[in-house]
Amino acid sequence: MGPSVTDALAAAADAARLAPSVHNTQPWRWVVRGDTLELYAVPQRQLQEQDPDGRLMILSCGAALHHALVGLAAEGWEHRVERPAGEPLAVVHAERHAPADPHAMQRMQLLRVRHTDRRVVSDEPVPPDVRDALAEAARHGGARLHVLNRDQVLQLAVMIEHSGEAQRHDERMRAETDEWVGGDRPEGTGLPDAVIPAELPLTTVAERDFGVTGTLSAGAGHDSAAAYAILYGDGDEPRDWLLAGEALSHLWLSATEHGAAVLPLSSPVELDFTRQALRRMLGELGYAYLVLRLGTADPDHAGPPHTPRLPAEQVIEIEPPSA
Repeated sequence: MGPSVTDALAAAADAARLAPSVHNTQPWRWVVRGDTLELYAVPQRQLQEQDPDGRLMILSCGAALHHALVGLAAEGWEHRVERPAGEPLAVVHAERHAPADPHAMQRMQLLRVRHTDRRVVSDEPVPPDVRDALAEAARHGGARLHVLNRDQVLQLAVMIEHSGEAQRHDERMRAETDEWVGGDRPEGTGLPDAVIPAELPLTTVAERDFGVTGTLSAGAGHDSAAAYAILYGDGDEPRDWLLAGEALSHLWLSATEHGAAVLPLSSPVELDFTRQALRRMLGELGYAYLVLRLGTADPDHAGPPHTPRLPAEQVIEIEPPSA
């Protein structure tokens, strides 16, 4: 007897717990209802000061949605996805079970090893064919990728410096960051010391200063071999943000497959003036969802540990069948 649809959907929601999210807030909730899996945002885990419109919250939910679909495909289930306007954000319909293909199972393995790495990347640039693969993965997920030229990277550096300065002088933003960053994070969310650099590396484009001293050795290199890109799309509504998260997950799994490291830089999209500057950088041909640093991971050094995750029972609800 094959796996039950309820078990398969619950396993897919469990796989989604590994998805990346802004400050590791994990702002999602799943409901297994018959042969469907429903995705909801959890505003209680939204960054109210840094993300008042919920862009990054819903983008994070989109990454979780794609993770769930990868998990479902690895179990051999064909599926159909609805993305209604409003809540739930998405409804996944499990339709037919068949033996899982090796590619689906490989993507599940990539999902398990994917992680965020704030260390300096190696001095080996991402090869052009890998960049092309990442751009194609983003398109497959429903967004696009614009790789910045040298002048645009310098503009980005100034932009991030200004956004960082603005946020450091905002008492409420600093207090909100303090709630999610630093320490051991025993509650299962946020960024522990072990994934925060002990000191900020001297790079052209500054990494985010969380205001805490972590324990991760960032390395002595520079970001001269890194590429910077904007993940963007045609719209700026919740459905577009959801698709952007799915595209990010597509791209990240492809990067993991090719040995590339991805570091999301969310600070430029958290403030209106920097978000508009990114839009001008795109020639006003789209809306920026996230900035990404792309590099080649150092194969000689193990990456940082995975960030903590909320237990399944806090994010997955299985509705009993009606009598």
